[in-house]
Amino acid sequence: MNALPTRKDEAWRWSNLKALAAVWPHADVRLRSQSVAAGQHGRLDETVSGDAWINDDVTVTVGAGGRLDGIIRQSAATMATMLYRITLEAGAAAHIVILNHGGELGRIALDVTLHHGADFHLGAVLIGTGEQTIELVTTVRHVGPAATSRQIVRAVAGGTATTSYLGQVAVARAGQKTDASQSFKALLLNRGATANAKPELEIFADDVKCAHGAAIGEIDPQALFYLTSRGIPPAGARALLTRAFLSDALEGLDDTATETLNADITALLEQAA
Repeated sequence: MNALPTRKDEAWRWSNLKALAAVWPHADVRLRSQSVAAGQHGRLDETVSGDAWINDDVTVTVGAGGRLDGIIRQSAATMATMLYRITLEAGAAAHIVILNHGGELGRIALDVTLHHGADFHLGAVLIGTGEQTIELVTTVRHVGPAATSRQIVRAVAGGTATTSYLGQVAVARAGQKTDASQSFKALLLNRGATANAKPELEIFADDVKCAHGAAIGEIDPQALFYLTSRGIPPAGARALLTRAFLSDALEGLDDTATETLNADITALLEQAA
């Protein structure tokens, strides 16, 4: 980032630019890179935290037939603007899970390029409390044929927080037989909270299967009534329904990772409530 983003930049349309302007300019963009050799298995496990603005640009390349798994936790105390550029070569696969909840502005952006037969799976949980702005921006580029991508994003906003998801799937002419899906759902815990969504498809191939969807709402009152009528306290019932709402994004993780993330999410939801 060289120039301060504006509302004219679609990817920053819902961001907290006032908070970003307060710390601009920022000369320290930390460039990092990681690679997974062809046929090998690598991990991208990161905890983004600290009191200063964290502004990282991370490049990850997975060789043909390789696999990348990882969990990214974003819990910065002030501000984070993270960019991950991931390239999956032919037949490579990646499964990334994100828990994004920290900072006045907590932003994670993914730019993923899929070559022939590559597979990308993203599960993301966004939790905003107080006056936070928590956002996820994804661009998934299908540049080769027979690649698959699946994005499951779940958001919870309490207080006057804002959670946003901007996701684009771009299919090139060479991306025949693409199979791509995006699913975004947001739960508002307070009337002052906000959720924004813009799933987008840009398709130049003619033999593809692509789908996207977005839904924003409150806890189902009938489900809440059902649980409370069976003796569960209202606060516990709301917490149970909220955790269940987020569970889709944690699919595919082992039991230990799921337990750890669920414990983190439970603590965060108590703050959001």
